[in-house]
Amino acid sequence: MYSPIVFDYWLPTYEREPAFDALYVVRVAETLPTNTAVTLLDVAAGPSIVSLVPSFAERLDFTKGQRISAEQLRSELDAAGVALNGADQLFYLPRHAQDTLRAEVIPETTRQLTEADAAAFEKFTAAIPERELDEAFVELDHWLVYGTFTDDQLVAASSMYPWRGSQLADLGIITLPEHRGRGLATRTVRAISARALADGYEPQYRCQPDNAGSVAVALAAGFTLFGQWDVVPLND
Repeated sequence: MYSPIVFDYWLPTYEREPAFDALYVVRVAETLPTNTAVTLLDVAAGPSIVSLVPSFAERLDFTKGQRISAEQLRSELDAAGVALNGADQLFYLPRHAQDTLRAEVIPETTRQLTEADAAAFEKFTAAIPERELDEAFVELDHWLVYGTFTDDQLVAASSMYPWRGSQLADLGIITLPEHRGRGLATRTVRAISARALADGYEPQYRCQPDNAGSVAVALAAGFTLFGQWDVVPLND
């Protein structure tokens, strides 16, 4: 369904996973990405995996290959005073959706942004609440940036950067409040995703489960839910 890039990153032993059920499989790894001590991955229609560095596995008395229910896992984390960072949902483009996207003609009003668009981008971000900008994490100096214009005004912007040294390209999207609900975010996400695919990267759309607007954009842009991911920072 998805590109091997997705499965190779999140499930390198995918074919060897036990039967999918409601139990988490415990993995113990010497290191985990991005300074994390614990990661929880719940794959839609797939396995649930809790990965821990050895010190946390010992702290929680977890062993490699152990099976544990979600209720027991949360109880053990709470008892040990270990707080999760907050779940993100992970969305990717299925292969058939990628084929459609590659053949799509992008409107001229949606294009790549460069430093030459700095003034337009600054005016754009100044009109958006700071909290929303922080959540979207769209920056003009990111690896790849696209924007959509209306009457020469930048009204939607999306940026990407390579995710943890992989071929996944993590994206953010933000639209001016008065221009929302018109499909501009969807158009911008599809345009930047098509470019990422052409450059050999796999678009990754992340958002919190309760962000209904962002989830709607992901689905409208052709993404489907791969799973849900949460972490515990190493310095917890």
